[in-house]
Amino acid sequence: MERGLLTPLKKLRRQVFVEVARTAFETERDELKDAIEAIPYKITPGDKPLYRESIWRERAICAERVRLALGLSLRPEDAPVHVTSGLRGSDIADKYYEPPLMQVIPSACAACAPNLYKVTDNCRGCVAHPCTAVCPKGAVSIRNGRSVIDQEKCIRCGKCKSVCPYDAIAHHTRPCAEACGVKAIESDELGRAKINNDKCVSCGMCMVSCPFGAIADKSQILQLIRALRRGDKIIAEVAPAYVGQFGEKATPCKVKAALLAMGFAEVYEVALGADMGAAIEAEHYAESVATGKLPFMLTSCCPSWAMLIKRYFPESADKISRTLTPMVATARTIKKKHPDARVVFIGPCAAKKLEASRRTVRSDVDFVITFEELSAMFEAKGIDPETIEDCTEINDATGAGRGYAVAGGVAGAIEKCIAAYYPDTRVDIQHVEGLEDCRKILLLAKMGKLNGALIEGMGCPGGCVAGAGTNIAVGKAAAQVKKTVAESAEQVPPKELAEVRLD
Repeated sequence: MERGLLTPLKKLRRQVFVEVARTAFETERDELKDAIEAIPYKITPGDKPLYRESIWRERAICAERVRLALGLSLRPEDAPVHVTSGLRGSDIADKYYEPPLMQVIPSACAACAPNLYKVTDNCRGCVAHPCTAVCPKGAVSIRNGRSVIDQEKCIRCGKCKSVCPYDAIAHHTRPCAEACGVKAIESDELGRAKINNDKCVSCGMCMVSCPFGAIADKSQILQLIRALRRGDKIIAEVAPAYVGQFGEKATPCKVKAALLAMGFAEVYEVALGADMGAAIEAEHYAESVATGKLPFMLTSCCPSWAMLIKRYFPESADKISRTLTPMVATARTIKKKHPDARVVFIGPCAAKKLEASRRTVRSDVDFVITFEELSAMFEAKGIDPETIEDCTEINDATGAGRGYAVAGGVAGAIEKCIAAYYPDTRVDIQHVEGLEDCRKILLLAKMGKLNGALIEGMGCPGGCVAGAGTNIAVGKAAAQVKKTVAESAEQVPPKELAEVRLD
């Protein structure tokens, strides 16, 4: 599904976040339950459905989206459970995510055929009918002058499709499964999609690929807003992919001003932590990989990539850079300067939500929200980043760190640092994007065919700018990031940044 389009599905998802955020901002705790129970009726008013066969199904689906937006799990389908069941335990400012992060809403799933070849109306009933000749199982026959595929005999090899001169045979796949690079999408007993959590690495590509909005992730906006209303000192760290995400006129300084108007105490660029990581990984490469002490080095910043390695290629896990991810490095820098503050990471990535919930990271990052969720918070609060005034500059990082947001940017930043710090060191850069290609390159590395390489992996095709929580088209976002990198006053962080201790 094309990213960046403002589809009815995108609008519905946005409405849920806006209403949950508005309720969290405006409603007192003793009235919260009733206000949340009313949200599905606000979003789907009246008695005529817009997208489904009944208004009741639309509201049921909306109610499940509301629960996920509150950080709650889906309700059972065979038991009477209120939308707000479990709210008391979730309506606190100190709650982390409970896996699974990604969930399929059964009532929203259309039970798409997972793998099916079907003859369309384009069939001309030609005399040659090569589709019948090429089928190894005799599954294609001619009936009433047209090709027909016997699904019980079909082995889904696709040979019939490849030889049809009229492109009359369509290959139907389940969009969510097609987007999943680790084959985590399976089927339940009713043919609906379900996620195998033992395989899933929480990249969120299934969520953005489902045209029915049947897959959604949990949010932490209720908990973050509760902390803001409580008066906590909360500092925002914003991922490098944020440029352009909140409107063409929303410059970096305007985004910072909008966040300050929201109630955040200060705003930092996560590119600061990326600069630290690039400096450290340049040192690691020069001292360990270039000298042959380590066969190859794997970047660590993408949580889905790191999870993929640990789950599917455990023998290579010790090759993952031990450098703190930019999110964590920036958070620790913030808490070193502001020990009384709490930190919210704002970025494009769904998987960062689970990274922040890990035991070793919990004390560093208190909240994670996506650009999509922040946009809803701005709308609920009546803040427009494009028109806000009193703009204050944000300048914590160099072009190297800001480039982390696009595929190849991490390895490129490290390469720049190596060239600046260790000019006599030759570097072999490899980078891949999308989990399927990530698996392929990890297999090559395992076989010893990439020794001496610095390997960057990005779970989302396109890099962070293509994350599940972004607002604009991937190409447009990448162009904005590259423009910001080019305009950065400094292109490479100082070598001394590698010596900063954040343990």
